[in-house]
Amino acid sequence: MALPLTPEVLVPRLGENLVQKKMITPEELQSALAYQKEKQAAGEQCLLGQALMDLNLLSRQQIDHAVTEQIIQLRNALQDANNFLERRVSERTAELQKALRKLSELSQMKANFVANISHELRTPLTHIIGYLELLNSEALGPLNEEQQKSVKVSQRAAGRLKSLIDNLILFSLAAKGEMTLVLVPVDLGKVAAEVINYSRTKANDHSVELTFEVQADIPAVQADEQKISWAILQLVDNAIKFTQPGGRVNLAINSETETMIMVSVADTGIGIPPERLNEIFEPFHQLDASPSRRYGGTGLGLALVRDIINAHGSMIEVQSEEGKGSRFSFPLLTVSAPE
Repeated sequence: MALPLTPEVLVPRLGENLVQKKMITPEELQSALAYQKEKQAAGEQCLLGQALMDLNLLSRQQIDHAVTEQIIQLRNALQDANNFLERRVSERTAELQKALRKLSELSQMKANFVANISHELRTPLTHIIGYLELLNSEALGPLNEEQQKSVKVSQRAAGRLKSLIDNLILFSLAAKGEMTLVLVPVDLGKVAAEVINYSRTKANDHSVELTFEVQADIPAVQADEQKISWAILQLVDNAIKFTQPGGRVNLAINSETETMIMVSVADTGIGIPPERLNEIFEPFHQLDASPSRRYGGTGLGLALVRDIINAHGSMIEVQSEEGKGSRFSFPLLTVSAPE
């Protein structure tokens, strides 16, 4: 049964308020409530105010005054609550902005620190690599077989260190928003062949089958050849690292549409738990961070791959099933594609 739309309908606990104001006694309130129930049971609409008037406990003027006063109090309370919420929102917004500025400053400091240290490390490493090349070529004198093996081991270690330093420098540039692209027409078939040739030794050392497939007459894409080659190489290298002996890694370059080429690297490796897919692109992060972790690395590779691909206006997609393998893929526009 719908109640008539009157100011009294908008006021909660009118009876309690009237008792508190000593306009009626608790006994009179109970009498009015009982009368109201009787009327409603008989099918008649009856608000508490009407019941009080029917019992001659209050006049219409007294009830209207009490209702109006309570509505004003409720409105003022609501306004106070809104003002309080607005102040809290403003304060929290200021706190969050301050925290974001602090985070940005810390990120900038970290990027600057990484860049400075990396450049400082690169200079002495260049000298080390240079002298190791001289020793290996026997320009400084003949080496016996054991010495040659030692030099080659040192060269491989220096190469890994150089790769790490280069990655740190690239990361610092990306973190500071200073990653620049030199866009030129790039033959991805040629890039894929070079990546596969470079990665063949590592794949053989891990007893992993390395294959690649490139669609015939694939058109050139608009890309920074050096950076996109590095990104593809990193994906292949990562796939080999996380694939058990006897597994397979495949690099594929195919036309997705007339204006888009799809690059994909698929493996039969350990896979990634679905709840942890978002973590793999976090810089300096390893899914296995324990001291005894099986797989090495700084956790920078995939973070840089994502930054490079994003800088090309593309996006990397990951499909993975734990224990069965992963597939990383991203599209690139052809040279003739509209920007």
